[in-house]
Amino acid sequence: MTRSREPKVEVHVGRSRRVERSKTPAADRILRAASKMFYREGIRAVGVDAIAAEADVTKKTLYDKFGSKDELIAAYLRARDERWRSWLLGVVERRGGTARERILSTFDALAEWIERENPRGCGFVNAAAELPHADHPARVVVMEQKMWMRGYLAELAAEGGADNPEELAERLVILHEGASVAYSLGMAEDAAREARQMAVTLVADLQ
Repeated sequence: MTRSREPKVEVHVGRSRRVERSKTPAADRILRAASKMFYREGIRAVGVDAIAAEADVTKKTLYDKFGSKDELIAAYLRARDERWRSWLLGVVERRGGTARERILSTFDALAEWIERENPRGCGFVNAAAELPHADHPARVVVMEQKMWMRGYLAELAAEGGADNPEELAERLVILHEGASVAYSLGMAEDAAREARQMAVTLVADLQ
């Protein structure tokens, strides 16, 4: 069976594209309110009226700052992506070590992130489940984030001397994603740490 493909997107390791409009205090309040509500209640369940009320702005201000609900969803996911990349790279860089050790550190970063930021699971996976159309601006952000993560792991795998860095990165991503889902469903309290143990075997031959 042939699987449909998401549109190809560029991956920029270590940084993310930002396209939202100029920031103002009102825009910051809107984005904070939307981010909290979208993650907690779901994208489809939250309307612009509720977001505007939570942010103490008018609907006109919301549309002036973000253009549409779809663009606000994309801005929420970009902001979340920036926080995740900053957190992940910070943990990995502080710990340092070989490529193998840095790959394993990504699971340590995930374990802490899950406890702090992901009680309801991965915000990007949750969003993708609600946004089936590949050309939705927020769906594009989701795919950029996931491809960036796979690209980052592939770079570390290549640095460590993996025979097939892309294949190894794909397996590591599956462990990352599975850990997040298992934790959010209450199936594994230490899901990220269990995933790390599985990853130890996958990266055993790396330098």
